[in-house]
Amino acid sequence: MSVKVSVVIPVYNPGQYIEDCIASLLRQSLPDDTYEAIFVNDGSTDGTPERLDRLAAEHAHMHVIHQEPSGWSGKPRNVGIAAARGEFVMFVDNDDWLGDEALERMYEYGVENNADVIVGKMAGKGRPVPLELFRVNRPHANVGNAPLIDSLTPHKMFRKEFLDRNDIRFKEGRRRLEDHVFVAETYLLASNVAVLSDYLCYYHVKREDASNAGFQRFDPVGYFKNLREALDVVERNTEPGALRDKLYRRWLRNEMVERLRGRRLLALPEDYRRELYDEIRGVVVERMGPGVAAGLQPTQQVVAALVTADRFADLEELARWEAGIKPTGRLETLAWETGALRIGFTAEYEVAGSPLTFLTEDGEARLDLPFGEDTAAAVREAGASTRAPVDQAKVDLVVRERSTAAEFYQPVEFTRERVPADGADGAFRLVLRAESAVDPGTAANRAPLGPGIWDIHFRISACGWTKEARLGAVRADTVDAARQGTLSGTPRRLVLPYWTEPYGNLSLDVDHATSRFDRDVAGIAPAHVTYDDGSLSVPLRLHAADPEDVALRLTDATSGAKAESPATLVPKGDGALLSSELPVETLTGRAWHVELGLPSAKRGGPRWTVLPVGLRFADDGAARVVAATALPKRKKPA
Repeated sequence: MSVKVSVVIPVYNPGQYIEDCIASLLRQSLPDDTYEAIFVNDGSTDGTPERLDRLAAEHAHMHVIHQEPSGWSGKPRNVGIAAARGEFVMFVDNDDWLGDEALERMYEYGVENNADVIVGKMAGKGRPVPLELFRVNRPHANVGNAPLIDSLTPHKMFRKEFLDRNDIRFKEGRRRLEDHVFVAETYLLASNVAVLSDYLCYYHVKREDASNAGFQRFDPVGYFKNLREALDVVERNTEPGALRDKLYRRWLRNEMVERLRGRRLLALPEDYRRELYDEIRGVVVERMGPGVAAGLQPTQQVVAALVTADRFADLEELARWEAGIKPTGRLETLAWETGALRIGFTAEYEVAGSPLTFLTEDGEARLDLPFGEDTAAAVREAGASTRAPVDQAKVDLVVRERSTAAEFYQPVEFTRERVPADGADGAFRLVLRAESAVDPGTAANRAPLGPGIWDIHFRISACGWTKEARLGAVRADTVDAARQGTLSGTPRRLVLPYWTEPYGNLSLDVDHATSRFDRDVAGIAPAHVTYDDGSLSVPLRLHAADPEDVALRLTDATSGAKAESPATLVPKGDGALLSSELPVETLTGRAWHVELGLPSAKRGGPRWTVLPVGLRFADDGAARVVAATALPKRKKPA
């Protein structure tokens, strides 16, 4: 059988971090004889060469090439391309890993759409990934109709014949942005690029020791020399005009403007800060025409204008002001409705602990910047707009799985409200009022949320600020009483909203990833429970739209013997009622602990929760409800 995919992994001293990468490659759903992994050991001095030799000896589709150290990833990737036998080549870093079906899904998607490049959805663990690109599947993408240029890492699948035909290879030697040059060229020459967003393909990981090559401080002179090479690729493959300006804008925004803003700039030593600024200014003046900066958001335009006008001190002042800006949100409502958790919230920006305000001048909203008139005039002269497009502001709700960093946008409906603010005439706050419906069965790009802890984040995008925060620590008084879990999906599993500790943020426990449900039943007391002639009823803090089959288990407090009983959750008021007809004839004369069994998809059966109440049966079958602590202790064997 021919090889469909060759996975190329450049390797240099990864230590233990390579194990997750290896494990994910061995777990791939493609048959072993249809893909290969090529580890190119670039002169590692730890135990990795021996580890890879053992791996290759044990698995016929795992290969290793040893070479002298080249100093960077370019040469080992090129060596891997030359050795690859696959129809497609996939690049993976030695400290990242793949989703179990990544190669199969990306290959089939690429073949189906006749793509030269396939971009699979990424999750970033401590590393940024381009979220907007992965909102939806994009089977026919290009740099004009999709934000492809936001994703320039090489962790993608490329048709090998396409790379060979166009002689596309990585630049070699110790250098920066060789991946930008490579990927930009593939985007511009590909007949089609397909973006797969409904499966999490690639986990991009920041190592705990922060020793990934991309996290090391760089030499500004060399870095921006290499950046010019990426701009050269765009210049060779586009005509002057809107598209070229749009592509250049990616580097101006990400590699230059954003490095000179807020905490990111202020965290740098002063001498390095100035050196970085000087090199950035050189590229801006030399290569970035007025059409490039004009497409930036207003706050980004202001930064670019300060660079153009060579006003470094004002740039630092702006950074100090922007460092105090953060998003703030208030959870207003929380309720299950037609299988989805409806989350109502308000959100806005604040600065230095107070609401961020905007100005109204000549009927237009303006940024209220911390500048005097002299600086403001210089900004205007450089062509920057200080208009605040508040009517384009938006808010998103994102669910993010805690262990993998997989994240998915949720549908949001929102309104923008200008709230008058104290201070200058026409000053106002921008408040976003939003509601989102999180359906556990479709929240992962139309697929169910997997078992785990899913943290809830909101993200505000306005005027060039895009910042996110957790939701729930600030909430309306009515929300606590409304918080309850529900059974969801097929097979059924518990989805439980809860407040994190110590901050009180909102998270979802999917399929008993925590013991939070045990806490929710801890307040049940004998007075809440009804027992009448074999019929047991227990109120629970659960939402049930329709009756649900669950299980009840009774454990003899003395002997440990068990008896199970079918049970049902039925809607009752604001919660649910657990009802069961007990097998009284087997329970008489003994004391019993009571356990609730809720269905669990990952366990394939019930997950048992001990309730804080028990039953004492007399010899005649009569029973009374008591606290579990009042039951006799189990006898120890002699």
